[in-house]
Amino acid sequence: MNVIETVIPDIMIIDPEIFEDSRGFFMETFHEQKFSDRGLPVRFAQDNHSYSVKGTLRGLHYQLKYPQGKLVRVVRGEVYDVAVDIRVGSPYFGRWVGEILSEQNRRQIYIPPGFAHGFCVLSDCADFLYKCTEIYEPQDDYGILWNDPDIGITWPELDYIISKKDQRHLCLEDLKSKLPQYKKA
Repeated sequence: MNVIETVIPDIMIIDPEIFEDSRGFFMETFHEQKFSDRGLPVRFAQDNHSYSVKGTLRGLHYQLKYPQGKLVRVVRGEVYDVAVDIRVGSPYFGRWVGEILSEQNRRQIYIPPGFAHGFCVLSDCADFLYKCTEIYEPQDDYGILWNDPDIGITWPELDYIISKKDQRHLCLEDLKSKLPQYKKA
């Protein structure tokens, strides 16, 4: 497994080792010792599977009282995955990382707690899997407007399908009292 740092050091891209032959392929998507050795989390509380059609944009979501770290990957299709640092006081506050995840590149991304997360589907459909370090708590569900001009995410040009809930999210600037605080390691 190769772990690649991004422009925000806490977000890690994981290129798993893939064993491929004429029958197909095999890869480990999680290995407790290998993750621990690289400083990645080894305790996950919930696994999720999201199926979406082309143009679906989900996000930018986060939890405040029960922040979730997420290990995300795509098993069918292709998505543009985005994480935004929303930790007040972080040297990377308001900055974002975007990465294409697909069934072809088999990459994973680890997004730590304290980040807002979202993705849009580039292929006809996509199966998106993710492990969370905390369970989903509906009363702790927050979001940031996907096209907040102050964040300036460069989303791919698509005809987006966005839920009414995600369309109503506020901009980062309007959420200062409902954001996590940065804690130096």
